[in-house]
Amino acid sequence: MADTKQTKTIGEHHVAAELARHGWAPALTRDGLERTDILAVLTSSDDRRMVEIQVKTARGSEWRSISWPLGSKSQEPSRHEREYYVMVAVPHDLTVPPRNFVVPRSHVAAAAWIEHMNWLTAPGIEPGKRNAPVERSRVHLSTFERYEDRWDLLLVDESKAPVLLPEYYRDFAQEARVGLPPGHAWRAMLPEW
Repeated sequence: MADTKQTKTIGEHHVAAELARHGWAPALTRDGLERTDILAVLTSSDDRRMVEIQVKTARGSEWRSISWPLGSKSQEPSRHEREYYVMVAVPHDLTVPPRNFVVPRSHVAAAAWIEHMNWLTAPGIEPGKRNAPVERSRVHLSTFERYEDRWDLLLVDESKAPVLLPEYYRDFAQEARVGLPPGHAWRAMLPEW
C-alpha cells in the first residue's frame, strides 16, 4: 500500500521540476492553501504570467488502472482564468517516468462530473446497484490522455484553451441524465471539441 503523503510529495516535486524545465519559476505553497499546490511565474516573458496549479497524483501498476479521486471541491467553478490541474500518473515500476496531464480547472470539473454521472445513471444498470455520491467521483487516465505533456496550455487563459476531453463527453454534457456540475461556465455555452 502506497503512502498517500509520499505520493502527494512525489507529484508536487515532479511538477515543480517540470515547470522549471519549461521556463516557469515554481513555488510550492504550504499545506492548507485551498486549491493551489504550486504558484508559477513564467520567467521567459515580459508580462510575468502567473498561474495556480493543483497537483493530483495517483499510482498504479498499469496505466489503465490509474484514476484520480476528484470530489466535490474539484468540481467547483473556476475562480479565474489561470487555474490549472496537473494530473500525475506514477507507475510502481521505478524505471518508468511519471506521466503528466496539464488540464484547465473547468475541464477537470466537467470530466469529474460527466464520468461519475454517466457511471451512476448508465442505462441497463439495476436500480440501487450504483449509489455513490458525486463526491466520490474518480476520473481515469484515458479521459485526460489528450492533455498529456500539454505544458503549452499554461500559456492561455482557461476560456481560450482547447477542450481535449473525449468527444463523446460533449454529448453526455448535453444529456439530462448526465449534464454538468452546478455553476459550471459551460452551462451557459458549451464549447466545441
